[in-house]
Amino acid sequence: MAGRVVVAWVPDFPVIACGGQDGEPVAVVHRDAVVACSQAARTAGVRRRMRLRVAQSRCPGLRVVERDLAAEIRVFERAAVHLEGTVMPRLEVIRPGLLAAPARGPSRYWGGEQQLAGRLVDAVAELGWPARAGIAGTVFTAALASRRGEIVPVGGDAAWLAPYPVGVLGLPRLAELLHRLGIRTVGAYAGLPEDKVQARFSVEGMNAHRTARGLELRPLTVRIGAGEHSVAHTFEPAEQRLEPVAFVAKALAEQLHERLAAAGVVCARLEAAVDLADGRTRSRLFRHEGRLSALAVAERLRGVLQAWTQDGTLDAGGEGGITRLVLRPEELTVATGRQSALFGDRHTPEEMERAAARVQALLGHHAVVRMETGGGRGPADQITLVPFGDLAPRRPADGPWPGRLPAPHPAATFPRWLPAELADGAGQPVTVSGRLDISAAPAHLTVEGRRTAEVTGWAGPWPALEQWWDREHARRIARVQITTADGHAWLLVIEHGRWWAEAHYG
Repeated sequence: MAGRVVVAWVPDFPVIACGGQDGEPVAVVHRDAVVACSQAARTAGVRRRMRLRVAQSRCPGLRVVERDLAAEIRVFERAAVHLEGTVMPRLEVIRPGLLAAPARGPSRYWGGEQQLAGRLVDAVAELGWPARAGIAGTVFTAALASRRGEIVPVGGDAAWLAPYPVGVLGLPRLAELLHRLGIRTVGAYAGLPEDKVQARFSVEGMNAHRTARGLELRPLTVRIGAGEHSVAHTFEPAEQRLEPVAFVAKALAEQLHERLAAAGVVCARLEAAVDLADGRTRSRLFRHEGRLSALAVAERLRGVLQAWTQDGTLDAGGEGGITRLVLRPEELTVATGRQSALFGDRHTPEEMERAAARVQALLGHHAVVRMETGGGRGPADQITLVPFGDLAPRRPADGPWPGRLPAPHPAATFPRWLPAELADGAGQPVTVSGRLDISAAPAHLTVEGRRTAEVTGWAGPWPALEQWWDREHARRIARVQITTADGHAWLLVIEHGRWWAEAHYG
């Protein structure tokens, strides 16, 4: 049974992590879409990937919780630590709620794969969580089998996957293309000749074809030299705070990714290990497969460290602290392209272009725009909103642009200039002459919708004469930068003797 994988899955884990109670309709949302919901919410018609407004219309009493991935990592670490101590010594976290481990050793210890799956479910149940377990020849098949609580026969991954729709492979664009070609099941896709798939589809299509055939995503494992890509940092003295450790983890992850990219490889798993001042070492394995950014690695490590601190297994805030942090890549493989997420959505540029075109077809050509930088004197002039799919107008940014506003640039520009009043110490309006002489030092500023504030500093004016050759559209303005005692900074414009607020520096 070499190569067998066991996967444990906790259904609706984001709901469990946020404290959802039995019978309570709960939806965990991210970016206005449902990522997980309770059984009560599903009974009312709520589904994953559903827009929040639709979910609330179907279930008026729905409790909505914004997703907190760090909290999910901390809570799920309880299961990882518990399983390592009671069922198997080594496992890897794919994502909160889903973990995997080699099945060969533990199944022999517990008397078979069926007994191993049962022990996993029982161990998670000791924490008060429902769980299911699946065993198969690959991580993908085992994860899918865990949803049904099944054990796939040895060598039977391809046959077990065959009835599933191609959408389960996690590539919406490929699934749509295969549907148009009349290929609707994983088995039909697996039956295509490999050379034809390689000629017709991308690297992702080839990876999906291997998955459909019940093979691991990456066939070649580069084991020799994997240790030379490890990165480490030693804390002197021992670090007792978790945030600096997470900050170092991000820097180490960036260094690790650079090493792997230079070597042309990616890692299937990433081990994060910390050495403690009392001589102990704690570690955790994460599923990587080229999908985790440096920030994602740091977030996962922070969540694990917080969980270890809360349950007392890691006393980072005591007299000891963390002396060393190591990131070790495992199962290095040749980099052949971007990896697809396990049962997740990944959007390619082509998919985004098609989505933008659909929105334009529904709402109009100017409904989807992109920002293009270019030339101009004012801050708003240097950014052009171009409808998606159109060519940007040619306005060279390197000028010359006489009267161009110097740095620093404003944080926000107003689509409509706000009326303003700039007065001197005697309460008289401040004016600018044709020779750019200011009548008096500004003392008070009033912007529409805000209280009058005392001026603490000012610079300018900077004149701008635009389209002087066109008598109808010519305009002569001057800009002044103003700081006020309430902590704000403004870019003011005077035109025809009247002041306006053009932008705000934040």
